Amino acid sequence: MSLRRRIAAAAALAVAAVAVAIGVIGYTSTRSHLVSELQTELRQRAAPELQPHPGGARGGGPPPGERGSAARGPQGTSGRAQRGTSGRGPSETGPVAPSPPAFGGAPGYFQVVYPDGTIRALGGGEPQLPVNAKVLEAARRASGSFFMSARVRGVHLELLTAGDPYDHWAIQVALPLTSVDSVMHGLLLTYGLVIGGGVLLAGLLGAAISRSALAPIKRFLKRTEDVTSELERPSRIEETGASELRRLAASFNQTLNALERSIEAQRNLVADASHELRTPIAALRSNIQIFLDADRLPAHEREGLRQSILDELDELTQVVADVLELARGSSPSAHRESIELDTVVREAVERTRRRAPQARFDLQLEPTVIEGVPDRVVRAVANVIDNARKWSPPDGPIEVRLHDGTLSVRDHGPGFAEGDLPYVFDRFYRADKARGQPGSGLGLAIVKQAAQGHGGRAEAENAADGGAVVKVSFGTPLRTSAAGLP
Repeated sequence: MSLRRRIAAAAALAVAAVAVAIGVIGYTSTRSHLVSELQTELRQRAAPELQPHPGGARGGGPPPGERGSAARGPQGTSGRAQRGTSGRGPSETGPVAPSPPAFGGAPGYFQVVYPDGTIRALGGGEPQLPVNAKVLEAARRASGSFFMSARVRGVHLELLTAGDPYDHWAIQVALPLTSVDSVMHGLLLTYGLVIGGGVLLAGLLGAAISRSALAPIKRFLKRTEDVTSELERPSRIEETGASELRRLAASFNQTLNALERSIEAQRNLVADASHELRTPIAALRSNIQIFLDADRLPAHEREGLRQSILDELDELTQVVADVLELARGSSPSAHRESIELDTVVREAVERTRRRAPQARFDLQLEPTVIEGVPDRVVRAVANVIDNARKWSPPDGPIEVRLHDGTLSVRDHGPGFAEGDLPYVFDRFYRADKARGQPGSGLGLAIVKQAAQGHGGRAEAENAADGGAVVKVSFGTPLRTSAAGLP
Protein backbone atom coordinates (compact mmCIF):
# COMPACT_ATOMS: atom_id res chain seq x y z
CA MET A 1 0.00 0.00 0.00
CA SER A 2 1.34 3.42 -0.93
CA LEU A 3 2.08 6.08 1.69
CA ARG A 4 -0.71 8.28 0.34
CA ARG A 5 -3.28 5.52 0.82
CA ARG A 6 -1.96 4.79 4.26
CA ILE A 7 -2.40 8.41 5.31
CA ALA A 8 -5.92 8.52 3.85
CA ALA A 9 -6.84 5.23 5.56
CA ALA A 10 -5.39 6.40 8.88
CA ALA A 11 -7.39 9.66 8.70
CA ALA A 12 -10.58 7.76 7.82
CA LEU A 13 -10.10 5.28 10.66
CA ALA A 14 -9.36 8.05 13.15
CA VAL A 15 -12.50 9.99 12.22
CA ALA A 16 -14.55 6.79 12.13
CA ALA A 17 -13.35 5.86 15.63
CA VAL A 18 -14.25 9.33 16.92
CA ALA A 19 -17.65 9.22 15.19
CA VAL A 20 -18.42 5.76 16.60
CA ALA A 21 -17.33 6.84 20.08
CA ILE A 22 -19.51 9.96 19.90
CA GLY A 23 -22.42 7.90 18.57
CA VAL A 24 -22.13 5.29 21.29
CA ILE A 25 -21.76 7.88 24.03
CA GLY A 26 -24.64 9.97 22.66
CA TYR A 27 -26.90 6.93 22.25
CA THR A 28 -26.10 5.61 25.74
CA SER A 29 -26.49 8.96 27.47
CA THR A 30 -29.77 9.72 25.68
CA ARG A 31 -31.25 6.36 26.62
CA SER A 32 -30.01 6.73 30.19
CA HIS A 33 -31.66 10.14 30.39
CA LEU A 34 -35.00 8.91 29.03
CA VAL A 35 -35.03 5.83 31.26
CA SER A 36 -34.13 8.04 34.23
CA GLU A 37 -37.16 10.23 33.53
CA LEU A 38 -39.35 7.13 33.33
CA GLN A 39 -37.94 5.86 36.63
CA THR A 40 -38.68 9.23 38.23
CA GLU A 41 -42.25 8.89 37.01
CA LEU A 42 -42.44 5.37 38.48
CA ARG A 43 -41.35 6.70 41.86
CA GLN A 44 -44.01 9.38 41.65
CA ARG A 45 -46.64 6.71 40.87
CA ALA A 46 -45.51 4.55 43.78
CA ALA A 47 -45.08 7.33 46.35
CA PRO A 48 -48.77 7.61 47.41
CA GLU A 49 -48.97 3.85 47.91
CA LEU A 50 -46.02 3.87 50.31
CA GLN A 51 -47.50 6.50 52.67
CA PRO A 52 -49.38 5.69 55.96
CA HIS A 53 -53.11 5.14 55.24
CA PRO A 54 -55.97 6.60 57.29
CA GLY A 55 -57.12 3.16 58.62
CA GLY A 56 -54.64 3.25 61.49
CA ALA A 57 -54.06 -0.54 61.77
CA ARG A 58 -51.34 -2.05 59.58
CA GLY A 59 -52.61 -4.24 56.84
CA GLY A 60 -56.14 -2.85 56.94
CA GLY A 61 -55.86 0.07 54.58
CA PRO A 62 -56.83 0.36 50.94
CA PRO A 63 -54.88 -1.71 48.49
CA PRO A 64 -52.23 -0.13 46.28
CA GLY A 65 -53.48 2.28 43.70
CA GLU A 66 -56.42 3.37 45.89
CA ARG A 67 -54.81 5.36 48.72
CA GLY A 68 -54.25 8.42 46.69
CA SER A 69 -57.87 8.45 45.57
CA ALA A 70 -59.66 7.07 48.68
CA ALA A 71 -60.81 10.45 49.86
CA ARG A 72 -61.90 11.42 46.36
CA GLY A 73 -64.63 8.75 45.90
CA PRO A 74 -68.17 9.94 45.17
CA GLN A 75 -70.43 10.55 48.23
CA GLY A 76 -67.59 9.62 50.61
CA THR A 77 -67.12 6.10 49.25
CA SER A 78 -63.64 4.73 49.72
CA GLY A 79 -61.28 3.86 46.90
CA ARG A 80 -61.54 0.16 47.70
CA ALA A 81 -65.25 0.25 46.98
CA GLN A 82 -64.57 2.10 43.74
CA ARG A 83 -62.04 -0.56 42.60
CA GLY A 84 -64.19 -3.46 43.93
CA THR A 85 -61.35 -5.11 45.88
CA SER A 86 -60.67 -5.71 49.56
CA GLY A 87 -57.67 -4.44 51.45
CA ARG A 88 -56.56 -7.87 52.66
CA GLY A 89 -55.01 -10.96 51.20
CA PRO A 90 -56.31 -13.37 48.59
CA SER A 91 -58.61 -15.11 51.12
CA GLU A 92 -60.92 -12.12 51.12
CA THR A 93 -63.65 -11.85 48.52
CA GLY A 94 -65.39 -8.96 46.90
CA PRO A 95 -67.34 -7.94 43.85
CA VAL A 96 -66.27 -9.13 40.46
CA ALA A 97 -63.19 -7.08 39.44
CA PRO A 98 -62.95 -5.42 36.10
CA SER A 99 -60.23 -6.39 33.63
CA PRO A 100 -56.73 -5.19 34.56
CA PRO A 101 -55.62 -2.03 32.83
CA ALA A 102 -53.26 -2.23 29.89
CA PHE A 103 -49.54 -1.77 30.57
CA GLY A 104 -49.62 1.46 28.65
CA GLY A 105 -52.17 3.09 30.92
CA ALA A 106 -51.32 6.44 32.41
CA PRO A 107 -51.57 5.34 36.11
CA GLY A 108 -49.27 2.40 35.48
CA TYR A 109 -49.72 -1.26 36.29
CA PHE A 110 -49.69 -2.15 40.01
CA GLN A 111 -49.02 -5.52 41.57
CA VAL A 112 -48.64 -6.52 45.25
CA VAL A 113 -46.30 -9.28 46.49
CA TYR A 114 -46.96 -10.59 50.01
CA PRO A 115 -44.19 -11.94 52.29
CA ASP A 116 -45.55 -15.49 51.87
CA GLY A 117 -45.10 -15.25 48.10
CA THR A 118 -48.75 -14.52 47.27
CA ILE A 119 -49.14 -12.14 44.32
CA ARG A 120 -52.21 -9.98 43.67
CA ALA A 121 -52.75 -7.70 40.69
CA LEU A 122 -54.54 -4.39 41.15
CA GLY A 123 -58.00 -4.55 39.62
CA GLY A 124 -58.12 -8.34 39.65
CA GLY A 125 -56.98 -10.76 37.05
CA GLU A 126 -53.84 -12.80 36.85
CA PRO A 127 -50.58 -11.15 37.99
CA GLN A 128 -48.51 -10.05 35.00
CA LEU A 129 -45.21 -8.82 36.37
CA PRO A 130 -42.26 -11.20 36.97
CA VAL A 131 -41.35 -11.99 40.58
CA ASN A 132 -37.91 -13.24 41.50
CA ALA A 133 -36.00 -13.87 44.71
CA LYS A 134 -35.01 -10.22 44.98
CA VAL A 135 -38.67 -9.16 44.84
CA LEU A 136 -39.62 -11.71 47.52
CA GLU A 137 -36.79 -10.47 49.72
CA ALA A 138 -38.12 -6.88 49.42
CA ALA A 139 -41.59 -8.14 50.40
CA ARG A 140 -40.26 -9.96 53.47
CA ARG A 141 -38.12 -7.00 54.57
CA ALA A 142 -40.86 -4.50 53.65
CA SER A 143 -38.16 -2.01 52.75
CA GLY A 144 -35.80 -1.10 49.91
CA SER A 145 -36.48 -0.48 46.22
CA PHE A 146 -34.90 -1.28 42.88
CA PHE A 147 -35.56 -1.07 39.14
CA MET A 148 -35.45 -3.74 36.49
CA SER A 149 -36.52 -4.17 32.89
CA ALA A 150 -38.79 -6.97 31.67
CA ARG A 151 -40.75 -7.97 28.61
CA VAL A 152 -44.34 -9.07 29.35
CA ARG A 153 -46.82 -10.10 26.64
CA GLY A 154 -44.49 -8.54 24.06
CA VAL A 155 -44.39 -5.20 25.90
CA HIS A 156 -41.05 -3.80 27.10
CA LEU A 157 -41.54 -2.54 30.67
CA GLU A 158 -39.54 -0.64 33.26
CA LEU A 159 -40.47 -2.05 36.67
CA LEU A 160 -40.08 -0.54 40.14
CA THR A 161 -40.24 -2.82 43.17
CA ALA A 162 -40.51 -1.11 46.57
CA GLY A 163 -41.10 -2.56 50.07
CA ASP A 164 -44.05 -1.06 52.00
CA PRO A 165 -43.04 -0.68 55.66
CA TYR A 166 -46.63 0.08 56.75
CA ASP A 167 -48.51 -2.87 55.20
CA HIS A 168 -45.53 -5.27 55.16
CA TRP A 169 -45.64 -6.19 51.50
CA ALA A 170 -43.88 -5.12 48.30
CA ILE A 171 -45.52 -3.14 45.62
CA GLN A 172 -44.53 -3.37 41.95
CA VAL A 173 -45.27 -0.56 39.51
CA ALA A 174 -44.63 -0.87 35.77
CA LEU A 175 -44.65 1.59 32.88
CA PRO A 176 -43.95 0.71 29.24
CA LEU A 177 -40.65 1.62 27.57
CA THR A 178 -42.36 1.82 24.18
CA SER A 179 -41.81 5.54 23.74
CA VAL A 180 -38.21 5.27 24.86
CA ASP A 181 -37.53 2.41 22.45
CA SER A 182 -39.19 4.31 19.63
CA VAL A 183 -37.00 7.36 20.23
CA MET A 184 -33.88 5.22 20.49
CA HIS A 185 -34.61 3.39 17.25
CA GLY A 186 -34.92 6.72 15.51
CA LEU A 187 -31.63 7.88 17.04
CA LEU A 188 -29.95 4.62 15.99
CA LEU A 189 -30.70 5.35 12.34
CA THR A 190 -29.59 8.95 12.76
CA TYR A 191 -26.33 8.01 14.41
CA GLY A 192 -25.71 5.35 11.77
CA LEU A 193 -26.11 7.90 8.99
CA VAL A 194 -23.86 10.37 10.84
CA ILE A 195 -21.13 7.75 11.36
CA GLY A 196 -21.32 6.57 7.73
CA GLY A 197 -21.21 10.12 6.45
CA GLY A 198 -18.31 10.91 8.78
CA VAL A 199 -16.30 7.94 7.52
CA LEU A 200 -16.96 8.89 3.90
CA LEU A 201 -16.05 12.50 4.55
CA ALA A 202 -12.95 11.38 6.45
CA GLY A 203 -11.85 9.27 3.51
CA LEU A 204 -12.21 12.19 1.12
CA LEU A 205 -10.45 14.58 3.49
CA GLY A 206 -7.72 11.99 4.15
CA ALA A 207 -7.07 11.64 0.43
CA ALA A 208 -6.90 15.41 0.04
CA ILE A 209 -4.64 15.79 3.09
CA SER A 210 -2.31 13.00 1.96
CA ARG A 211 -2.06 14.53 -1.51
CA SER A 212 -1.28 17.93 -0.03
CA ALA A 213 1.17 16.56 2.57
CA LEU A 214 3.09 14.45 0.07
CA ALA A 215 3.25 17.08 -2.65
CA PRO A 216 6.52 18.61 -1.29
CA ILE A 217 8.06 15.15 -1.00
CA LYS A 218 7.05 14.37 -4.58
CA ARG A 219 8.69 17.58 -5.77
CA PHE A 220 11.78 16.77 -3.69
CA LEU A 221 11.91 13.29 -5.24
CA LYS A 222 11.75 14.79 -8.73
CA ARG A 223 14.65 17.10 -7.88
CA THR A 224 16.75 14.24 -6.50
CA GLU A 225 16.13 12.20 -9.65
CA ASP A 226 17.31 15.12 -11.76
CA VAL A 227 20.40 15.54 -9.57
CA THR A 228 21.42 11.88 -9.44
CA SER A 229 21.03 11.50 -13.21
CA GLU A 230 24.29 13.46 -13.57
CA LEU A 231 26.75 11.66 -11.31
CA GLU A 232 29.78 13.10 -13.10
CA ARG A 233 29.19 16.58 -11.70
CA PRO A 234 26.03 16.34 -9.56
CA SER A 235 24.43 19.62 -8.60
CA ARG A 236 23.01 20.29 -5.15
CA ILE A 237 19.43 20.58 -3.95
CA GLU A 238 18.24 23.93 -2.69
CA GLU A 239 17.62 23.82 1.04
CA THR A 240 14.26 25.59 1.04
CA GLY A 241 10.71 24.89 2.20
CA ALA A 242 9.60 23.40 5.49
CA SER A 243 12.18 22.66 8.17
CA GLU A 244 11.87 18.89 7.62
CA LEU A 245 12.50 19.29 3.89
CA ARG A 246 15.44 21.60 4.54
CA ARG A 247 17.00 19.01 6.81
CA LEU A 248 16.33 16.29 4.24
CA ALA A 249 17.91 18.40 1.49
CA ALA A 250 20.94 19.15 3.69
CA SER A 251 21.39 15.45 4.48
CA PHE A 252 21.08 14.56 0.79
CA ASN A 253 23.64 17.23 -0.14
CA GLN A 254 26.05 15.86 2.47
CA THR A 255 25.62 12.41 0.97
CA LEU A 256 26.38 13.81 -2.48
CA ASN A 257 29.48 15.56 -1.12
CA ALA A 258 30.73 12.33 0.44
CA LEU A 259 29.99 10.41 -2.76
CA GLU A 260 31.79 12.98 -4.87
CA ARG A 261 34.82 12.90 -2.58
CA SER A 262 34.85 9.11 -2.70
CA ILE A 263 34.68 9.05 -6.51
CA GLU A 264 37.39 11.69 -6.75
CA ALA A 265 39.61 9.75 -4.33
CA GLN A 266 39.14 6.56 -6.34
CA ARG A 267 40.04 8.35 -9.54
CA ASN A 268 43.13 9.90 -7.96
CA LEU A 269 44.17 6.55 -6.53
CA VAL A 270 43.84 4.82 -9.89
CA ALA A 271 45.63 7.64 -11.70
CA ASP A 272 48.46 7.80 -9.17
CA ALA A 273 48.82 4.04 -8.99
CA SER A 274 48.98 3.73 -12.77
CA HIS A 275 51.60 6.48 -12.86
CA GLU A 276 53.73 4.89 -10.15
CA LEU A 277 53.44 1.42 -11.64
CA ARG A 278 54.38 2.60 -15.10
CA THR A 279 58.03 3.26 -14.17
CA PRO A 280 58.87 -0.08 -12.47
CA ILE A 281 56.96 -2.02 -15.12
CA ALA A 282 58.84 -0.24 -17.93
CA ALA A 283 62.17 -0.81 -16.21
CA LEU A 284 61.32 -4.43 -15.55
CA ARG A 285 60.31 -4.96 -19.16
CA SER A 286 63.58 -3.42 -20.38
CA ASN A 287 65.71 -5.51 -18.05
CA ILE A 288 63.87 -8.71 -18.96
CA GLN A 289 64.48 -8.04 -22.68
CA ILE A 290 68.18 -7.54 -21.95
CA PHE A 291 68.23 -10.66 -19.80
CA LEU A 292 66.92 -12.70 -22.73
CA ASP A 293 70.24 -11.97 -24.46
CA ALA A 294 72.27 -12.39 -21.28
CA ASP A 295 74.35 -15.19 -22.78
CA ARG A 296 76.37 -12.53 -24.59
CA LEU A 297 77.06 -10.60 -21.35
CA PRO A 298 79.85 -11.25 -18.88
CA ALA A 299 78.93 -13.25 -15.82
CA HIS A 300 79.13 -10.34 -13.37
CA GLU A 301 76.82 -8.20 -15.57
CA ARG A 302 74.31 -11.06 -15.78
CA GLU A 303 74.33 -11.33 -11.98
CA GLY A 304 73.79 -7.57 -11.60
CA LEU A 305 70.97 -7.69 -14.16
CA ARG A 306 69.29 -10.55 -12.30
CA GLN A 307 69.54 -8.69 -9.00
CA SER A 308 68.10 -5.56 -10.63
CA ILE A 309 65.11 -7.55 -11.92
CA LEU A 310 64.49 -8.98 -8.45
CA ASP A 311 64.69 -5.52 -6.86
CA GLU A 312 62.25 -4.10 -9.36
CA LEU A 313 59.87 -7.01 -8.76
CA ASP A 314 60.10 -6.35 -5.01
CA GLU A 315 59.38 -2.67 -5.58
CA LEU A 316 56.44 -3.50 -7.84
CA THR A 317 55.08 -5.94 -5.26
CA GLN A 318 55.41 -3.30 -2.54
CA VAL A 319 53.57 -0.69 -4.60
CA VAL A 320 50.72 -3.11 -5.32
CA ALA A 321 50.49 -4.05 -1.63
CA ASP A 322 50.42 -0.37 -0.62
CA VAL A 323 47.69 0.42 -3.16
CA LEU A 324 45.59 -2.49 -1.90
CA GLU A 325 46.06 -1.29 1.69
CA LEU A 326 44.87 2.21 0.80
CA ALA A 327 41.91 0.80 -1.15
CA ARG A 328 40.62 -0.79 2.07
CA GLY A 329 39.62 2.65 3.33
CA SER A 330 40.05 4.28 6.71
CA SER A 331 37.36 2.30 8.55
CA PRO A 332 38.66 -1.16 9.40
CA SER A 333 36.00 -3.80 8.88
CA ALA A 334 37.98 -6.66 10.40
CA HIS A 335 37.41 -7.92 13.93
CA ARG A 336 39.20 -5.80 16.53
CA GLU A 337 41.14 -7.18 19.45
CA SER A 338 43.42 -6.02 22.23
CA ILE A 339 46.94 -5.17 21.02
CA GLU A 340 50.06 -4.55 23.13
CA LEU A 341 51.32 -1.52 21.23
CA ASP A 342 54.69 -1.42 23.00
CA THR A 343 55.36 -5.00 21.91
CA VAL A 344 54.40 -4.16 18.31
CA VAL A 345 56.83 -1.20 18.31
CA ARG A 346 59.65 -3.28 19.84
CA GLU A 347 59.21 -6.04 17.22
CA ALA A 348 59.16 -3.48 14.40
CA VAL A 349 62.45 -2.01 15.65
CA GLU A 350 64.02 -5.47 15.81
CA ARG A 351 63.02 -6.21 12.19
CA THR A 352 64.50 -2.90 11.06
CA ARG A 353 67.75 -3.65 12.91
CA ARG A 354 68.06 -6.95 11.05
CA ARG A 355 67.62 -5.20 7.68
CA ALA A 356 69.83 -2.23 8.62
CA PRO A 357 72.34 -3.26 11.30
CA GLN A 358 73.93 0.19 11.21
CA ALA A 359 70.74 1.87 12.49
CA ARG A 360 70.81 3.02 16.12
CA PHE A 361 67.60 3.16 18.15
CA ASP A 362 66.83 4.85 21.46
CA LEU A 363 63.65 3.30 22.92
CA GLN A 364 61.44 4.59 25.70
CA LEU A 365 58.24 2.53 25.55
CA GLU A 366 55.39 2.79 28.03
CA PRO A 367 53.38 -0.45 28.21
CA THR A 368 50.21 0.37 26.30
CA VAL A 369 47.18 -1.72 25.28
CA ILE A 370 44.88 -0.56 22.50
CA GLU A 371 41.95 -2.07 20.64
CA GLY A 372 42.37 -2.40 16.89
CA VAL A 373 43.09 -4.51 13.82
CA PRO A 374 46.53 -6.07 14.36
CA ASP A 375 47.82 -6.20 10.76
CA ARG A 376 46.94 -2.56 10.10
CA VAL A 377 48.54 -1.34 13.33
CA VAL A 378 51.70 -3.41 12.64
CA ARG A 379 51.92 -2.04 9.09
CA ALA A 380 51.55 1.58 10.23
CA VAL A 381 54.16 1.26 13.00
CA ALA A 382 56.60 -0.41 10.59
CA ASN A 383 56.12 2.38 8.03
CA VAL A 384 56.84 5.12 10.60
CA ILE A 385 60.04 3.44 11.81
CA ASP A 386 61.19 2.58 8.28
CA ASN A 387 60.62 6.18 7.17
CA ALA A 388 62.88 7.39 10.01
CA ARG A 389 65.53 4.78 9.13
CA LYS A 390 65.68 5.95 5.52
CA TRP A 391 66.36 9.56 6.52
CA SER A 392 68.51 9.07 9.61
CA PRO A 393 72.29 9.42 9.11
CA PRO A 394 74.48 6.44 10.14
CA ASP A 395 75.69 8.17 13.29
CA GLY A 396 72.32 9.63 14.25
CA PRO A 397 70.10 7.74 16.69
CA ILE A 398 66.42 7.16 16.00
CA GLU A 399 64.41 8.15 19.07
CA VAL A 400 61.31 6.03 19.56
CA ARG A 401 58.93 7.12 22.33
CA LEU A 402 55.59 5.63 23.37
CA HIS A 403 53.74 7.67 25.98
CA ASP A 404 50.03 8.02 26.80
CA GLY A 405 49.08 5.99 23.73
CA THR A 406 51.03 8.17 21.24
CA LEU A 407 54.01 6.82 19.28
CA SER A 408 56.63 9.46 18.45
CA VAL A 409 59.56 8.64 16.12
CA ARG A 410 62.32 11.18 15.52
CA ASP A 411 65.27 10.95 13.17
CA HIS A 412 68.29 13.27 12.92
CA GLY A 413 68.14 13.71 9.16
CA PRO A 414 67.42 16.83 7.12
CA GLY A 415 63.82 17.03 8.26
CA PHE A 416 60.82 18.13 6.20
CA ALA A 417 60.86 21.17 3.97
CA GLU A 418 58.35 23.73 5.22
CA GLY A 419 56.47 23.56 1.93
CA ASP A 420 56.19 19.76 2.17
CA LEU A 421 54.77 19.52 5.70
CA PRO A 422 51.08 19.88 4.66
CA TYR A 423 51.44 17.08 2.10
CA VAL A 424 53.65 14.44 3.72
CA PHE A 425 50.65 12.18 4.42
CA ASP A 426 49.14 12.52 0.92
CA ARG A 427 49.09 9.51 -1.39
CA PHE A 428 52.03 9.21 -3.78
CA TYR A 429 53.44 12.53 -2.58
CA ARG A 430 57.24 12.61 -2.70
CA ALA A 431 59.36 15.57 -1.78
CA ASP A 432 62.14 16.70 -4.06
CA LYS A 433 64.71 15.18 -1.72
CA ALA A 434 62.91 11.83 -1.80
CA ARG A 435 62.72 11.33 -5.53
CA GLY A 436 66.01 9.49 -5.60
CA GLN A 437 65.00 7.23 -2.69
CA PRO A 438 63.27 3.86 -3.15
CA GLY A 439 59.57 3.73 -2.37
CA SER A 440 56.23 4.76 -3.80
CA GLY A 441 55.23 7.62 -1.51
CA LEU A 442 52.43 5.61 0.09
CA GLY A 443 54.04 4.70 3.42
CA LEU A 444 52.93 7.73 5.46
CA ALA A 445 49.55 7.80 3.69
CA ILE A 446 48.97 4.27 5.02
CA VAL A 447 49.99 5.46 8.50
CA LYS A 448 47.44 8.28 8.46
CA GLN A 449 44.67 6.02 7.15
CA ALA A 450 45.30 3.39 9.84
CA ALA A 451 45.38 6.04 12.58
CA GLN A 452 42.09 7.62 11.46
CA GLY A 453 40.49 4.20 11.10
CA HIS A 454 41.19 3.56 14.80
CA GLY A 455 39.98 6.98 15.96
CA GLY A 456 43.47 8.48 16.24
CA ARG A 457 45.59 10.90 14.21
CA ALA A 458 48.98 11.27 12.51
CA GLU A 459 51.16 14.40 12.62
CA ALA A 460 54.51 15.45 11.20
CA GLU A 461 56.80 18.28 12.30
CA ASN A 462 60.44 19.30 12.44
CA ALA A 463 62.44 19.08 15.66
CA ALA A 464 63.86 22.32 17.01
CA ASP A 465 67.47 21.06 16.79
CA GLY A 466 67.09 19.25 13.47
CA GLY A 467 65.45 16.14 12.17
CA ALA A 468 61.86 15.11 11.56
CA VAL A 469 59.28 13.94 14.09
CA VAL A 470 56.30 11.76 13.15
CA LYS A 471 53.61 11.17 15.78
CA VAL A 472 50.79 8.65 15.48
CA SER A 473 48.05 7.47 17.85
CA PHE A 474 45.41 4.78 17.47
CA GLY A 475 42.64 6.18 19.61
CA THR A 476 42.28 6.17 23.37
CA PRO A 477 44.36 3.33 24.88
CA LEU A 478 42.63 0.74 27.01
CA ARG A 479 45.37 1.03 29.63
CA THR A 480 48.91 2.36 30.05
CA SER A 481 51.60 1.94 32.71
CA ALA A 482 54.62 4.17 33.22
CA ALA A 483 56.15 1.49 35.44
CA GLY A 484 57.14 -0.54 32.39
CA LEU A 485 59.62 2.02 30.95
CA PRO A 486 63.04 0.46 30.27
